[in-house]
Parts: sequence; structure tokens; C-alpha cells
Amino acid sequence: MSTEPTPPATDSPFRAGPGDRDLAPQYVLPLVVRIERAAPPARTDALETAARAVLVLLADERSAGDGEWAGAVRDWQDARIRKVVRRARGAEWRRAGALPGITVTGKSAEVRVFPPVPLDGWPKDLARLQVSGTELDDPEPPAAPDRSGPVLWLNPEVGMSAGKAMAQAGHGAQLAWWELTDAQRADWRGAGFPLAVRTADPAEWARLTAGGLPVVRDAGFTEIAPGSCTVVADHPALR
Repeated sequence: MSTEPTPPATDSPFRAGPGDRDLAPQYVLPLVVRIERAAPPARTDALETAARAVLVLLADERSAGDGEWAGAVRDWQDARIRKVVRRARGAEWRRAGALPGITVTGKSAEVRVFPPVPLDGWPKDLARLQVSGTELDDPEPPAAPDRSGPVLWLNPEVGMSAGKAMAQAGHGAQLAWWELTDAQRADWRGAGFPLAVRTADPAEWARLTAGGLPVVRDAGFTEIAPGSCTVVADHPALR
């Protein structure tokens, strides 16, 4: 996917108010995180893995041109950009893995991303998976990020479940992807989509949101108020 335009600011896919995107058929990007009882992933690693999973799907040849997923990806991006994270373990995870999609692995996290589906047309093996209760912790505070690389900064004043934060990190990665040139996308993809997800320092958040970087403003479908700024996508090529 190398020629997707940046959505116009007047009708952002993450804007809270109604617009032309609301009139289009609504699609959702399903992501499933593996959470085994005995070995749940670390929260930050799950967020970073989800963000990379979105990028891997966008960059996949099946999502571009005449690829088998391209029509669904275009329809999804023409409407509101919705992502829903569900959790699975054991047999649930194995059934999810049998469906068309891509599994992305982090240090401790596994996230499978699927081509977009109609909002009311989830495959049954995904529809039965739980959304709520996706709570994860970091065993130790995450290290300071490498600021020479891409960092997705989370709003320090907005509390989110792990599942919600995973979706928001995916939004941020997608906005950065849209803003990059073809050459910059190729470089990022060739490096394996390195990125970090961190909660911003409260004293720095205002500067980040006003710095001209891509900002996710949540549409308010779940958990948080419409229009809330949730993520700033700080990619070095966009600074």
C-alpha cells in the first residue's frame, strides 16, 4: 500500500463529529491478542505489537492494488477508521489463527490482525471472543524510548484499558504511515517497523499535540469522550 492519500482534515477518520465518512458503509479492523492465563504479555509490548500489526497489514501486497484484501481495506479507510481488539487463548487462539490474517510477534506478545470486516459481519470465530477484560501490566516500568526512532505518545491524562490503548496505538501508527512518502514507508518497512509506545510526560503533552505531528482524536465509540486526543505519532521523518 504505497499510494493511500492523507484524509482531509475536515473529515478525519478519527474526528468525533459527523461527516461524509459516516455515510459510507462501516468496517472495522479486527485485532486479536493472545492472552494465556499462565503467561500474559506485558502491556507495553502488546501495544507496540498491535501498532506494528496494523502497519504490517497496511504494507502487505494483499492490501494494495488488486490484492485480495485491497477492496476491504479501501472500504474501511473510506469510512471511520475503527479497530477492535479482542482476546483469545488456547483453542480460541488456534481457531483465530486459521482465519486469513497476519500474526505479529513482539517480545512477549502475539497479535493477529485480520483484513477489515463489515461492522456487523464479524466471522463467528472472532465475534465470540471477548473485548472487555483485556487488562495487562508491565512487570517493570518500560525504559525510556529511543527518540531517534518513531514513538507513539499516549495521553497521560486519559485512562484506557489495554485493548483500547492497543487500538489507539494502531491509529497513531496508521496516521504516521499516511503522512510518509513512499520512500519513507519503504525504509520503515525494511527496518521491520521499529517503534515505541510510551505515556507522555504531562508537562510535555501540550507541546507534542501542538507540534504539527499526527494526532489521534478519538471518535468516542468506547471508553473515552469524543474528540479526546489519545496519541501523538512522533515519527522522525515528520518532525
